[in-house]
Amino acid sequence: MSPAARRATIITVIVAVLAVAAIVITIVAIRAASTSPFVETAPTPAAASVLRDDTHVLVDAGPDAPVLVEFLDFECEVCGAFHPIVDDLKARYGDRVTFAFRYFPLPGHGNSVTSALAVEAAAQQGALLPMFDRMFETQAQWGERGAESQAPLFRQYAEELGLDLALYDAAVADPATLARIQFDFDEGRALGVGGTPTFFLDGEMLQLQEFGDVEAALKQALGE
Repeated sequence: MSPAARRATIITVIVAVLAVAAIVITIVAIRAASTSPFVETAPTPAAASVLRDDTHVLVDAGPDAPVLVEFLDFECEVCGAFHPIVDDLKARYGDRVTFAFRYFPLPGHGNSVTSALAVEAAAQQGALLPMFDRMFETQAQWGERGAESQAPLFRQYAEELGLDLALYDAAVADPATLARIQFDFDEGRALGVGGTPTFFLDGEMLQLQEFGDVEAALKQALGE
């Protein structure tokens, strides 16, 4: 083989290798984008359920009431926009509709998991609602900050709410707290949740086109 032919062969091989490498990198990127944002991925529940015994209930209207469950991310701006709307619905329908939420921290948000950990740690001290509301009320102050951790700020919120900081720190660091959040995320994925907020009413996913669609679904469920 002549030197020119040898060089041509080498160049062809290099181009082929680079092409294969590009394909592999693309596949890895796609898989990474579709996986959980957590360090360790728990198995997807075999029998996914919208509502479980440990699901956080914000307003309980009794065993026979319709149940609205929101899969949410505290850093999600649309979830933040829905927060006052859902608060208004709770005030007006809370005696007839049960309102609950589940964690669904999105991979693209740098503090989605961190904020969920703070809320779950607060919940363990009976301060679920105050921390839940604080996250959305202050979202503009800490959200969309990239990978910069807002954990110190969330710890400040815990202090302002009068929580035992030693217990709070222990809960945030406990792998079981992260596992609790990840279970919601994985089960949401199994239920078809792909973004936030996603609402389920009596186990059925709502297809929303505008903010008022949630109330319209509640009225229908109540026969109004």
